[in-house]
Amino acid sequence: MQTVFALDSTDITRDPESFKRQEAVFVVLNLFILAVLLLTHSVFESYWGSPPNELIIVLAGGFLLNAGELIWVQTRKAGFSATTVTGLTWTSILMNMSLALILAALSNRQDLQYFALLVVPVLKAAFRLSWFATVGVVAAAGLLDFYWVWWYFKSHPPVVIGEYFEAGTISLIYIAMGSLVWLLADNLRRGQYRLQRSLDELEQTRIRLSAEEKLAAVGRLSSAIAHEIRNPVAMITSSLEAALAGEAPSRQDMLEIAAKEASRLEKLTGDFLDYARPDSLEKERCELEHIVDYVTSLCRPHAAKRSLTIAARAPTGILVEIDPEKIEQALLNLMMNAMEASLDGGTVHVSASNENGQARIDIDNANGPIPDKAVGLLFEPFFTTKSHGTGLGLAISRKIACAHGGNLTLSVNSYDMVRFSITLPSIVSPTVVPNEGMSE
Repeated sequence: MQTVFALDSTDITRDPESFKRQEAVFVVLNLFILAVLLLTHSVFESYWGSPPNELIIVLAGGFLLNAGELIWVQTRKAGFSATTVTGLTWTSILMNMSLALILAALSNRQDLQYFALLVVPVLKAAFRLSWFATVGVVAAAGLLDFYWVWWYFKSHPPVVIGEYFEAGTISLIYIAMGSLVWLLADNLRRGQYRLQRSLDELEQTRIRLSAEEKLAAVGRLSSAIAHEIRNPVAMITSSLEAALAGEAPSRQDMLEIAAKEASRLEKLTGDFLDYARPDSLEKERCELEHIVDYVTSLCRPHAAKRSLTIAARAPTGILVEIDPEKIEQALLNLMMNAMEASLDGGTVHVSASNENGQARIDIDNANGPIPDKAVGLLFEPFFTTKSHGTGLGLAISRKIACAHGGNLTLSVNSYDMVRFSITLPSIVSPTVVPNEGMSE
């Protein structure tokens, strides 16, 4: 059973702001009671007598001590250990009990109004301490009531039995209040403990699943790499064997096949290194228009071989902070894919826009759609529908976009359009005037 803090000592270090709010409530309640007591004593001066200067000084001291505690707790930057909370709790309880007894002595009356200050120690004990410690605080509060009645009538006989009944009634209130608050706090403590345990188990499960998923991903990647490398290596081996055993005319053909497969293997290795290499971006401020223009100019000679048209539209003034070479690489991958997917004589559209603080580049071709079974695997490493592809182009392009704080998505997949979209954070959202002319 908890002996210190109803919300578990680990919660104090995890959420010190919650403890600060809780302590502020207790301190403000204490200040309110002190203010009401002073006001009541002043209003009913004819009955209780004028408050002596010593009583006012002690009340002011109580105000200052509570205000000092409030300021210290609220401005503390470090967390609150269980030891700190224990010391603060018991200090506050003892201070209130002492203050109540001193104020009662200074008022020099049999009335128990200043023992209203014992409400806060009972509440604080019930909320923060164990059942036995709470019982001890409640018992101490009740004994103080009885002690004051006994001490007063010892000095001011005769004894008024009714004051003992009043002290007993107040003690019963302490018992009922302390028990009820402790049970409510204990129920809250148990509920939070169960919730925290569930959250801890959930976090452990998440970590375990994440580790298993990483291992599975490494396994899939290793299998894909082995598969992709095995084929060209097997072709190189068989071609060289055939070249060694064959006549001169066929030997040349076999050597050409081996060289072609070696080149393919080199490209595969380079693409894999691009995908696996950690992103180290060399960012600079660029206009997206220049990036689009440069990549489209690179693609036009390749497009002309199949009578393809590249239609580019990029408004001026879209500023992005990017690594230009990386974004050009990603955009070039998408452009080459779009051209390879297009029919001869078709058109590949490239457009840039800027909306809601995001720059966007769309690459469209009209030969669709991509089969549903392939859509979910498009960005998986080594997945490809092309006989000569490595399956790393889209994976690398998405990795580059994500490294810049953006993304790469298949935004449209219909019979008359397939669109891939790169989004990037833009620096500004200027009012741009689109370049209505299309460069072809």
